[in-house]
Amino acid sequence: MRTILMGVAMAVLAACASQEATTVTTDTPATASALDPNSEAHLWLEEVEGEQALAWVRAQNERSLAVLENDARFKGYYDAALAISTSKERIPYGSIRKGYVYNFWQDDAHERGIWRRQALADYGAGKDTWETLLDIDALAAKEGKNWVYKGVSCRPPEYDDCLLQLSDGGKDAVSVREYDIAKGVYGFRANGFDLPESKQGFVWESEDSILLATDWAGDESTMTDSGYPFVVKRLKRGQPLAAAQELFRGKKSDVGVYGFSIEDETGKRWFGISQSETFFTTNYFVFDATDKAIQLPIPKKATPQGVFADTLLLTLEEDWAPAGQGQFVTGDLVGFSWSAFLAEGKLPKVDLVFRPTAKQALQGVGITKNNVLVNISDNVAVKVMAYTKSGGNWSSKDVPLPPNGSAGVIYASQDETTAFLGYEGYLSPDTLYTYDSGTGEVKQLRQLPAWFDASPYVVHQREATSKDGTKVPYFVVHKKGIAHDGKNPTLVYGYGGFQVSQTPGYSGTVGKLWLEQGGVYVMANIRGGGEFGPAWHQAGLKTKRQVVYDDFIAVAEDLIDHGITSKEKLGAMGGSNGGLLMGVMYTQRPDLFKAIVCQVPLLDMLRYNLLLAGASWMDEYGDPAVPEERAFLEKLSPYHNVDPAKTYPEIYFETSTKDDRVHPGHARKMAKRLEETGKPFLYYENIDGGHSAAANQREAARRTALEFTYLARKLMDGK
Repeated sequence: MRTILMGVAMAVLAACASQEATTVTTDTPATASALDPNSEAHLWLEEVEGEQALAWVRAQNERSLAVLENDARFKGYYDAALAISTSKERIPYGSIRKGYVYNFWQDDAHERGIWRRQALADYGAGKDTWETLLDIDALAAKEGKNWVYKGVSCRPPEYDDCLLQLSDGGKDAVSVREYDIAKGVYGFRANGFDLPESKQGFVWESEDSILLATDWAGDESTMTDSGYPFVVKRLKRGQPLAAAQELFRGKKSDVGVYGFSIEDETGKRWFGISQSETFFTTNYFVFDATDKAIQLPIPKKATPQGVFADTLLLTLEEDWAPAGQGQFVTGDLVGFSWSAFLAEGKLPKVDLVFRPTAKQALQGVGITKNNVLVNISDNVAVKVMAYTKSGGNWSSKDVPLPPNGSAGVIYASQDETTAFLGYEGYLSPDTLYTYDSGTGEVKQLRQLPAWFDASPYVVHQREATSKDGTKVPYFVVHKKGIAHDGKNPTLVYGYGGFQVSQTPGYSGTVGKLWLEQGGVYVMANIRGGGEFGPAWHQAGLKTKRQVVYDDFIAVAEDLIDHGITSKEKLGAMGGSNGGLLMGVMYTQRPDLFKAIVCQVPLLDMLRYNLLLAGASWMDEYGDPAVPEERAFLEKLSPYHNVDPAKTYPEIYFETSTKDDRVHPGHARKMAKRLEETGKPFLYYENIDGGHSAAANQREAARRTALEFTYLARKLMDGK
């Protein structure tokens, strides 16, 4: 979707012996200081590339991989996961530009991937006429680099010059090079933009200039406490960074500051600045003809979605009462005249476009030449509605897609009448549709192969009652007619943060590696997510966060109460913020779970804000420097709440050395604390891979196979 182009999306937090793993002991006797998580005994594990830290990591990898990879199931799981991830039958999702569909593709022959394109007509006809623009495997081999593709931004309206983002090993920090499509496979411009590695963001301003936010001096002096840029400059082709013209300077305490562009249906573009003071509060500015930044008169918790029919559309994450205009509420989609604001410099009349009910939430907005496409979840199932404006009034109609799953906008642009829509469910493979915004016609274009036979399975939506009485929905996928005798191996997945919704989705690996093996799969729609709008998220912010964990516990207990599973057959999985959820489950309710997969987690909640991007999340978790919030975090922090006297299940940690978003020190220090207290655990740290813990598809397949091997051992074998 290209209506507002942000310089970079703020990273949310959104994966030799055959004997059984046993309790691990350290070579050094545990001391009082070593067991004290408030001491500095484990800080050496925060040295990402430290020799001592990596030696410990490699030792843990060797021990844990010896257990998991020598399990008889591992090879089959790996082969199945790799076949799914590298299949040529996958849907080649892409974006539409000037009559072409652009796609990034990975398979067994292209481990790192190829960036390619084909004519839209051929794409719609299902033809294989792809033209390779850049082979990342070949580029990495040519340059001796561990390149990971991180995206591309092409200059509108011609889309002939593109800024390619390449990561060393999968980090969020990227190097950027300009690519000329007309020049072929290695079409990097000799005089093109060539930006050194940084966490950075940019937007095309003209053929020869970009608005760039980066580490300008290479010394982090223009980077926020969260590790993102706060100075935006205009960089012209051929200029050194030092010669760029400064346009806007935020504060070191900001989360991040970036340039953006807004385009209307005529193709006219405006440029501006987004200044994120916190993760959830942002000031937006638009430049006038003199480069003066004029602030948009909107709430700090509101997100511009683009301009359609001279209306700047906004989603509200807080209530808003513009002077003399009545009340708008959290979750609303509203708009006001863009031309009137530009002419007068003040807020025009604000109109309501869409207001969700108590069970609804707005999940996304896409704008085409002819209408606005809105993703709306209704009791967690997601549909698409098309909005148009005539005579100052908005009207809507449903886009005809299957019900009771996740329907959504894959790609939409004001440059195009055609949009890509998608649909999937737990038992329904991803399906790609074209949508004609002029006629409203929907055509099925491609469907993912069924990676498992769905006919023996059913999906139920149930509700658990949380500790405070809140009803918490969750989905259960299982074989028809299962006995409610507590003997079903059951995996519960959860996230619960940053207003990220967990909606029905198809997973070939879950089907092949879990459901077909006799497992039950559960998705918990706990508070902290966005399933019921901003209020569902805000209910679990900062010192209110215990409700998120109470919700997950309630779902687990409800599964047990109904005989679907038992404590000896119940496992949980989550990553990033969901990894924190797993850590809390481990320390608060070790009696409730037999297995826990803790992926790229936050675990030290008293130092999280000092590590990598952690400072950007204080709006979500709280500030350890604030006494009340620190006291809550100390009670919550998994790293600080391991009780040497308690019995814990054998937990499995996964993280990545190259993760420059969630520091690998979280998982390292937690595992080290378990090592010193004699608690069983398994640990795998991918030396590459970034926040996904997987730099390529083989490593991703390996990670998945390790996870499900661990789960099978614990929940199916009872080990």
